[in-house]
Amino acid sequence: MEYLHQGCNQRILHFDIKPHNILLGYNFNPKISDFGLAKLYARDQSIVTLTAARSTMGYIAPELYSRNFGGVSYKSDVYSFGMLVLEMVSGRRNSDPSVENQAEVYLSEWIYEKVINGKEWELTLEMTAEDKEKMRQLTIVALWCIQWNPKNRPSMTKVVNMLTGRLQNLVYHYTFEGT
Repeated sequence: MEYLHQGCNQRILHFDIKPHNILLGYNFNPKISDFGLAKLYARDQSIVTLTAARSTMGYIAPELYSRNFGGVSYKSDVYSFGMLVLEMVSGRRNSDPSVENQAEVYLSEWIYEKVINGKEWELTLEMTAEDKEKMRQLTIVALWCIQWNPKNRPSMTKVVNMLTGRLQNLVYHYTFEGT
């Protein structure tokens, strides 16, 4: 995604980042597929105009369905990426109405509460301290990506830097405004 946003002559906005559109290639390298909703924009165009928003519920950025949240930009894909990462670290879907506790129905709110209160969750019983730290870092990056205000979301370049360890001491310090 970072290449689509920054590496091409024109910026490519995918608008449908979700698990079904991420394929695994050689050595499990992820490949983005299904560019049916993608749009090309000039690199210097920060806000884009769309006549109709189409994307997958649960991954669609708030500004795509309501202009009250800000302008549509490449950061709409960043939001979708954040929701995808939250699903990966939690091992559950982003909206699960079958969950008994209503406070846990929306994945982003459930994870946010755990992060703020310093609680942990584990995907397996056998997680090393290093695994737990990586999971914490992924969670913080994902929560940063799903901020309601697109201006508060990082670029994919910054996300790559955080995930590859070029930015140390990740601390989540943004307010959660819901998703």
